[in-house]
Amino acid sequence: MPLRPARLGERSRQTLLIALTTVSTLVASIPLLMASYLVVLTIGAGFARRTGPPPGPARRRFAVLVPAHNEELLIGRLLQNLAQLEYPPDKYDVHVVADNCTDETASRARALGASVHERSDATQRSKGHALRWLLQELGALPAVYDAYVVLDADSMVDRNFLRAMDARLEAGSQVVQAYYSVLNSRASSLAALRFAALAAIHYVRPLGRSALGLSCGLKGNGMCFAAPVLARHSWNWFALAEDVEFHLALVRDGIRVDFAPETTVLADMPVSFRQAASQNARWERGRLELVRRHVPGLLASGLASRSALRLDAAVEQIIPPLSVPFVLGWLSLGAGVTLKAPLPAALAGLSLLGQVTHLLAGLALVRAPLGAYLALAYAPIYILWKVWLYARALASGGSAPWVRTARAPQAPVPSSHHGSE
Repeated sequence: MPLRPARLGERSRQTLLIALTTVSTLVASIPLLMASYLVVLTIGAGFARRTGPPPGPARRRFAVLVPAHNEELLIGRLLQNLAQLEYPPDKYDVHVVADNCTDETASRARALGASVHERSDATQRSKGHALRWLLQELGALPAVYDAYVVLDADSMVDRNFLRAMDARLEAGSQVVQAYYSVLNSRASSLAALRFAALAAIHYVRPLGRSALGLSCGLKGNGMCFAAPVLARHSWNWFALAEDVEFHLALVRDGIRVDFAPETTVLADMPVSFRQAASQNARWERGRLELVRRHVPGLLASGLASRSALRLDAAVEQIIPPLSVPFVLGWLSLGAGVTLKAPLPAALAGLSLLGQVTHLLAGLALVRAPLGAYLALAYAPIYILWKVWLYARALASGGSAPWVRTARAPQAPVPSSHHGSE
């Protein structure tokens, strides 16, 4: 007996509902996997030690490397900050590379006692090229250094910075990353949201990795390298995300980057979406380029060698900015509720809970000021903006030339860390 049209329509609707529920479940699983990974790191951070090895007498001679392109407004603040370090002045030298500068960066740095190296190269214009050139220049000098620190010109560091690095190196570390956060978090809601994001990305995740014996990664600022590491690797990283590329090379070589939560480097961040757009687009394009070039091979070698170090470094690059899984989670939750499908709704709800826990744990661990919590009210606008930038980076299919992010110097802050603002 032939089926009636009404029964055929009902079966079609049921088939469509099953298909949509299945798709929603699969989509909801993606942010849940990401959130689960972040929750594991968050739990690890809760058990991790947040103090470094006890500092002893100054044992190492440091070269502090400062790449600077047209930083006349900011270079003086950093150099004055470095002059106040709790480390013997004869045990560290500050070397500024004035890279393709057209302002008074070189003269101002020289007046404040830094060793200034002026570089002019119209074709190789990047931080990586400037650092490689500076290291080659230093190699021709009689001074011998035990370790090298890289700081951005718009930064300030804690007074204990070199003592902390010296103690870490003495304890066996080869590469160390300080906690890198925001100097001007009170300047705007955007800067405060960046502070909140970095509390999770630059503090919770590295701290969790430390507890699990993994590599915390390089963040581009506040990095310290034992001299033998740079002698072996030089500086051959020139992509838009040269710090990430360097980290992946270190991991392939079996070198883990240790995290130093006991000391901090703070830097000015953009205070408006217009200022931040080029910086964020550069970061995302650079990272996506590295994912295409390096992550498949790193995953394969990590699986073949059963190296948790390599696998974690590869997975970290695959995870998009926090905004992307957050939006996926909300979309999956909405789809689950609309379809009256409990499984995708539950998976999405768990993923959102994990992501919020990760973010709030970061704010709590760094003892964030009240303003950082209040700025979360602007998070929906920030999230949509980040997702839009990430989508543009995915669609671009290539890298973009480096463009200096517009910044203005903020008033100095006390040289303590973790929410000192």
